[in-house]
Amino acid sequence: MAGRDRVVSLLRLLERAACRCPAHSNTFHRGVGAASCTVRKTDYAFQMASSNIRYGEGVTREVGMGAESVPADSPGQDLQNLGARNVCVMTDRTLSRLPPVAAVLESLAKNGVRYRVYDSVRVEPTDASFKDAISFAKSDSFDVFVAVGGGSVIDTCKAANLYASHPDANFLDFVNAPIGKGKPVTGTVRPLIAVPTTAGTGSETTGVAIFDYEPLKAKTGIASRALRPMLGIVDPLHTLSMPERVAANSGFDVLCHALESYTALPYHQRAPCPTNPINRPAYQGSNPISDVWSRHALHVVAKYMKRAVRDPEDLEARSSMHLASVFAGIGFGNAGVHLCHGMSYPIAGNVKTHSAKGYSVEHPLVPHGLSVVLTSPAVFNFTAPMCPDRHLEAAEILGANVRQVKREDAGLVLADALRCFLSELQVEDGLSAVGYSKDDIPALVKGTVPQERVTKLSPREHSEEDLSRLFEASMKLY
Repeated sequence: MAGRDRVVSLLRLLERAACRCPAHSNTFHRGVGAASCTVRKTDYAFQMASSNIRYGEGVTREVGMGAESVPADSPGQDLQNLGARNVCVMTDRTLSRLPPVAAVLESLAKNGVRYRVYDSVRVEPTDASFKDAISFAKSDSFDVFVAVGGGSVIDTCKAANLYASHPDANFLDFVNAPIGKGKPVTGTVRPLIAVPTTAGTGSETTGVAIFDYEPLKAKTGIASRALRPMLGIVDPLHTLSMPERVAANSGFDVLCHALESYTALPYHQRAPCPTNPINRPAYQGSNPISDVWSRHALHVVAKYMKRAVRDPEDLEARSSMHLASVFAGIGFGNAGVHLCHGMSYPIAGNVKTHSAKGYSVEHPLVPHGLSVVLTSPAVFNFTAPMCPDRHLEAAEILGANVRQVKREDAGLVLADALRCFLSELQVEDGLSAVGYSKDDIPALVKGTVPQERVTKLSPREHSEEDLSRLFEASMKLY
């Protein structure tokens, strides 16, 4: 009994000594009590899920392999192992001429796997481009899908798989509310293998597919664990084909995935509490497991991103950023993102004439990672009062000296660290540099309001006036 009493005494001492920051507090890191959701307003549990990930230089060659080609104890998730008879390969026109797609098709042909290629994926997809891919997916009896590309390709393939597997569904049935009906996916989908070629979106790990809904000029998406790829084949050799600005903008997405998920509203403060686990959202709020992945991704970004952008042949740096994308994807795929992403959707959706360097597209484009990171200094200055210790930790990881910094200055310090990071990577000087002015702020706010799936995970509550001030503060960075 004496030993037990000593243990209890020590645990109580640790509890009294714990950090009282809402995001770091002891109540956050311990269970909050299994209480019925009929009496709780906020959730009491979180669920971790992720795709299987296979990583290695040249590992794409395994995508079509059969059982005789792999060790007996390997997971049987390759196309011949799955008994695939008719595979739908999705990519975009630029990638269709590059080594990543060639490697996939060579593996399929070598292993006798029948396939058809859809190479009309739109960079930054729209509802119209999703529907075109869905029509292709419905035109044949595909039993497995393979996506080769960045987030646009993987997200398009997720949607095509979903609606081909649910042919009677209306397009808006599964689209997030309030734009769509937000119905849960209760049926099965076909196996999907993702082969990412950028180090950014982490889409190979998540159950989310994002697109521009053109009737409202707003980004929205579909979010369901059912959409998550069965396998992500992460081959760092594919990142060597990324142009410099594509590498930069992809990396900014990793940066914000890590920062936003790490500072998101804690899972047990998210409302409502689901009465059935199927209704628990994929984006649940920050939690102790996601924290590990998000924080580690941030360390990798700080160490390798500048090298990866500046030297396309730096295999170590580009490989590390490819893994960081996976790490952050596992983190935010379960915790979620918040204001940077919520505000990015109208920035990308309302683009006027901006031409993005390094992207072979004919339409105006603000790349996703750029649209996310341009508001990051203002956003994290705004959210810091709710969990200053986490913001200071992030600033320190990014290179700031925080030894003498007061907790009330956490937002300013992280904002300055981000501006310095962005300036060194030659990021455009705010929203004004990509074609926006103060006159556009009402439309940008209007486009952010429907993004409640992510904005409600901000650790700090916000009004439309707050959003207006954040957009205004983001017009210029330096």
